[in-house]
Amino acid sequence: MAGTFRQRFGTLIGGILLLVLGGCSPVKVLNALTPEDTFDKTAGIVYGDDPRQKLDVYVPRHPLKDAPVVVFFYGGSWNTGDRTDYTFVGEALASRGIVAVVADYRLYPQVRYPLFLEDGARAVAWAKAHISEYSGNPQRLYLMGHSSGAYNAAMLALDGDLLGKVGMSPKDLSGWIGLAGPYDFLPIENPDVRPVFFWPNSPPQSQPINHVSRGAPPALLIAASKDDLVNPTRNSGGLARKLREAGVPVQDLYYSRPSHITLVATLSRPLRRLAPVLDQVVGFIEHTPTQ
Repeated sequence: MAGTFRQRFGTLIGGILLLVLGGCSPVKVLNALTPEDTFDKTAGIVYGDDPRQKLDVYVPRHPLKDAPVVVFFYGGSWNTGDRTDYTFVGEALASRGIVAVVADYRLYPQVRYPLFLEDGARAVAWAKAHISEYSGNPQRLYLMGHSSGAYNAAMLALDGDLLGKVGMSPKDLSGWIGLAGPYDFLPIENPDVRPVFFWPNSPPQSQPINHVSRGAPPALLIAASKDDLVNPTRNSGGLARKLREAGVPVQDLYYSRPSHITLVATLSRPLRRLAPVLDQVVGFIEHTPTQ
């Protein structure tokens, strides 16, 4: 039985690779294999004046009353990314009873640090104010992101000034989840990222690890143990250690099979066998007290 499953899984992965090699982008393949019967989607909701300040909401097809809410930020080195590429994330969360908000934000070269974080704060404020209209409970509000999106989630959860500008506080969050996030990356080595943070004069306050305080919301940090883009020991491990020292509830997990990129892809149905990331995220949300 196990051998048969492995064969089918291998066949599925092989099929995905053939589609990618045939010209389809990986995210488009994952979205093409994502079912649409588990959620209702409201797309293109405006949360600001700029064309990039829009978000999509994924509501479980049969939502529970006062469902938990996750605002998700995608990665892309603050240079690339689009919310429409992350249908598989919205479906994954909605299929487990969670209302998902996938937000766009302005990117470099249109903006630099910290303006894209201000966009994130406005998206979170929108969720706080309006998510009850979509069966979500604003008292069970979580942030989540992958790679540079995990950085965005971390900064919004740890630097109180960002949410303070929109009349909120990190205390309004029940928790946050980071997937392969960069939380301590000065001096910057990636040439694509350097101008985003004014290299070589990158401000120390741009680093999430410098904003840890005792009152921070609980955190779940997940990383690929062999990540060759964002060092998991320095970033996830270092931030987890500092959070623990401050008395903040935190769990850090490391998986050997996914890479930096495929860690977020494990949320998709075809790749969930790579690592139980979705189960860990759902478990964290279910067992974290409401703020």
